[in-house]
Amino acid sequence: MAKNTTGTTKGTVDTAPAVPAKKRSIGEFFRDVRTEAQKVVWPTGQETMQTTILVLIMTTLLSIFFLGIDKLFGFIVQWLLSLAG
Repeated sequence: MAKNTTGTTKGTVDTAPAVPAKKRSIGEFFRDVRTEAQKVVWPTGQETMQTTILVLIMTTLLSIFFLGIDKLFGFIVQWLLSLAG
């Protein structure tokens, strides 16, 4: 490692000793998970349907785009190979 002007090594990270996590029971863990899950704002059915339709439309458009790019590059490669052979 390169030394800087102060004599310390660049790129080193001082790490403090890790603080041990508090031990908790499995029941307390699952209660916390349930509490956090209740805070989640779930999308409505309409939002889910709109997002699904948008994903399907974009996937179709991108697949058509990449099909066109693939065909174009295939044509170019075939043309170049015909020039060489």
